[in-house]
Amino acid sequence: MSVVAVVGAQWGDEGKGRIVDLLAAEADLVARSQGGSNAGHTVVNASGTFRLHLVPSGIFHPHVTNVIGNGVMVEPQQLLAELDELHAHHVSTDSLVVSDRAHVVMPYHKLLDRLEEGARGAKQVGTTGRGIGPAVQDKVARFGIRVVDLLDPAVFREKLHAVLSLKNRVLTGVYGVEPLREEDIAEECLAAGARLAPRVGDTVALMQRAVADGKRVLLEGAQATLLDVDFGTYPFVTSSSPTVAGACVGLGLPPQSVTGAIGVYKAYLTRVGSGPFPTELNGTVGDRLRERGQEYGTTTGRPRRCGWFDATLARYSARLNGFTSIALTKLDVLDALPTVKVCTGYRRGQARWDAVPADASILAECEPVWEELPGWQTPTSDCRAFEDLPLNAQRYVDRIAALVGLPVALVSVGFAREQIIQIGVG
Repeated sequence: MSVVAVVGAQWGDEGKGRIVDLLAAEADLVARSQGGSNAGHTVVNASGTFRLHLVPSGIFHPHVTNVIGNGVMVEPQQLLAELDELHAHHVSTDSLVVSDRAHVVMPYHKLLDRLEEGARGAKQVGTTGRGIGPAVQDKVARFGIRVVDLLDPAVFREKLHAVLSLKNRVLTGVYGVEPLREEDIAEECLAAGARLAPRVGDTVALMQRAVADGKRVLLEGAQATLLDVDFGTYPFVTSSSPTVAGACVGLGLPPQSVTGAIGVYKAYLTRVGSGPFPTELNGTVGDRLRERGQEYGTTTGRPRRCGWFDATLARYSARLNGFTSIALTKLDVLDALPTVKVCTGYRRGQARWDAVPADASILAECEPVWEELPGWQTPTSDCRAFEDLPLNAQRYVDRIAALVGLPVALVSVGFAREQIIQIGVG
């Protein structure tokens, strides 16, 4: 049996999709466990360039069963749009199974997301506006509508009527906007449910059976550890738990079933939206990283904030998740730089910090303790083995491994599937 979790170790956008796309060639099942259409995974392969938000990245391998788990917040219209795009590129989606227990992102969730974010004014957290936060609120408050409800029009209409009467009171009374029409929402959602119905199933039983049968399973994380609602830079976080532990909850798997966990780290660091970022580069070098790395949000198109690799945050993620190895992406983006820096700790006033504080405002006041390494100023995009990398690039990878305390199993030097150097996976 092999159950390997692939989890973002920073603030997201590390390139998890391409890592899963590569590893899925040797897998039997790939499963998304949390998040929703606020996540975006870019995959480049022979079929084209795809920006997936809900469909697992294993979809490009015909032999792989792909699962959208119970922990995913499913926006039916977005999912159908992705399936239509895949079909247009002759990619089969017959293997996709959607959890009947997954919660549905409704039109009022997206509207409330935008209104609530606007109401925060200067204290906005940088939400994508895709309705995930309000949908999670309803899930926890037991007002949620689940995928299984879309399959029974009578049940769906009864639940919608009860919820929408409350939502419309908030929309009109708090935000002063027009109420949403119940029949419009019902028609839209039931039509989507009818199209999705053949794909809906008991994914908990499916996952547990796959593990019991010794199948090779990949758990595909969305967002990343530093956005975790409990362990991230709160309140500048997402609404789910993008950790290995969260993957188990989001798929109905016992923790002991996970046999390996790969932490995906970018060779530098990026962040979308608000929140503390000790190693952020506000200048020419940051702009160069953004342009060379095409650092613009897959979901929103927003420019990503860029900075140097932060080993303190990296160690925190590794220990929290129990990573067994590292996938280091976008090493090629650093190719032209004469020197590269790594943050090995923080200073705040006269004090040295080697841990991540719970208070985001304290982290925002921290100054990095730098270690500077020589760059390699040699293209790496054609390298296909670790030994092919320039010596200083090898040393940089080795230094990150030493600072995080884990072996580097994969190194990417480009967007394409063949531009990932495999050192060992575990």
